[in-house]
Amino acid sequence: MDADPRSNHEIRTVTANGLEFGYLTAGPEDGPLALCFHGFPDTAHTWRHLLPRLADAGYRAVAPFLRGYAPTTVPAVGAYDTGTLALDACALHEALGGGDDAVIIGHDWGALLTYPAAAHEPDRWAKVVTMAVPPARSMGFDFFAYEQLRRSFYVFVFQTPLAEFAVSMDDHAFLDRLWADWSPGYDGAWDAARVKEALADEANLSAAIGYYRAMMAPPPQDPAAAAAQSAGESNAPQPTLYLHGTADGAMGVDIIGPVADHLAPGSEVVVIEGVGHFLHLERPDEVNDHVLRFLGT
Repeated sequence: MDADPRSNHEIRTVTANGLEFGYLTAGPEDGPLALCFHGFPDTAHTWRHLLPRLADAGYRAVAPFLRGYAPTTVPAVGAYDTGTLALDACALHEALGGGDDAVIIGHDWGALLTYPAAAHEPDRWAKVVTMAVPPARSMGFDFFAYEQLRRSFYVFVFQTPLAEFAVSMDDHAFLDRLWADWSPGYDGAWDAARVKEALADEANLSAAIGYYRAMMAPPPQDPAAAAAQSAGESNAPQPTLYLHGTADGAMGVDIIGPVADHLAPGSEVVVIEGVGHFLHLERPDEVNDHVLRFLGT
């Protein structure tokens, strides 16, 4: 097991849903489980500020590396639809011994898998926190507005067979530019370096891009994944905290829509002025205060 000097959390492994997941953890082994899921282009290290705060509050905080992001296994069958990702979350809850007091937290793709996971197996999760990507129903057709399509150019580049080549050019400079564009003013060099490590192998890079290819694919053939994905089309029953930054360069605050209308009673929406897509890294104290306050209410 390795320790990273910046995140200061050792990497452990657990088997769930047929894969070996690497994860970072903090807090008491007998505390309520708090599962924290990262997005793209990111890794579990993104939660390095939140994990100790959750641990101090008594949670067993766990941040997995998503399927295909080293050191987590690349699946033999390249399934990256949100239903399969939701099943990963539920299987991790089971493998880590979570109870009905567990909470699930997701940023970016982590948010996209959190919505169906919370709706598909609601008894596993007491509360939900999502960041930077609202429920798709809230955005509606606003996602196809010109400014958002310009921000989301990479989604369409990733549908092409040249995507892996484009991203890997010049030491994966594509990833550096995404960090700079999505969180203007934040120095994401350390974070981008962790992503480059996780996606250094061609198979891992193809896996990360595969998430976006799955967006344009038919529904999953696996019945369990299809059921989980379908569940994500309805509102999850748990109180949910949604956070978004006004300077988000990936998902404009102008198109997120009436998010509160698509969340359960007792939910909150917090828009933070002047922060970008990686808001939990740009202003960790402010964001984490919101998270801990919400979980404690």
